[in-house]
Amino acid sequence: MSKKEDLKEKWDIIINRLSSQFADGDVLDVDAIIYLIGIQELGKGHQTFKKDEKINLMHIAICKLLEPYGYYEFEYFDDDGWPHYKTINELPNLKPGEQSVLIKEAIIHYFNNLGFFNNEKSL
Repeated sequence: MSKKEDLKEKWDIIINRLSSQFADGDVLDVDAIIYLIGIQELGKGHQTFKKDEKINLMHIAICKLLEPYGYYEFEYFDDDGWPHYKTINELPNLKPGEQSVLIKEAIIHYFNNLGFFNNEKSL
């Protein structure tokens, strides 16, 4: 199986599992998955977030997702328990399609590190 086919298969597994778990069968988009990752990384469980907090959650997720690529580094948790990252390297100028591939690869890498695909045959 080629790398592209493997990524596509893993992406489909992520979409199917998360959509059935969090969206009552509706298909989640990339932004919704990033938001869920932000909630996971915040570690405070399900709660209602204000608009600016939702944006911050997505920022946390992007930082966490791109940390292994050398773009961000975790710095500290603030007094409210929110993680903060510092920029290590500026993101390159990417075309929209390239951005999409990078973020999807980063999401797959994130879930792979969580052991998300270990039980994929049981779906």
